[in-house]
Amino acid sequence: MPCPDSPNCVSSQSDPSDPHYMEPMTLGMELGSAQEQLKAFVLSMPGSKLISEENCTLHFTFTTRIMRFVDDVHFIFDPSAGLIHFRSASRVGYSDLGANRRRMKRVASEWERKHTSG
Repeated sequence: MPCPDSPNCVSSQSDPSDPHYMEPMTLGMELGSAQEQLKAFVLSMPGSKLISEENCTLHFTFTTRIMRFVDDVHFIFDPSAGLIHFRSASRVGYSDLGANRRRMKRVASEWERKHTSG
């Protein structure tokens, strides 16, 4: 899931030299449990809505409070690699003033804090 040239997107599947790149999250548990726990956490965040849940993917939208902008957030679970890949992107506009990166840093840091050892 690559990002467009605009800065309003981040992805763990971008090339590490790409400014859109963020490290994937560690799966850290059985697939079904990970999906349920990540889904519950993301749904607890303001403005989130689950759009679809298929096999190893979750798709959410986030709607901003004031301007009602919609961002799409996708998670792809890769049990063979022990990773959760993601992409967070704004549907419209060019810059998001770092909103997608901040959101995914929050999700990733909370996930790593709660679900990985070390």
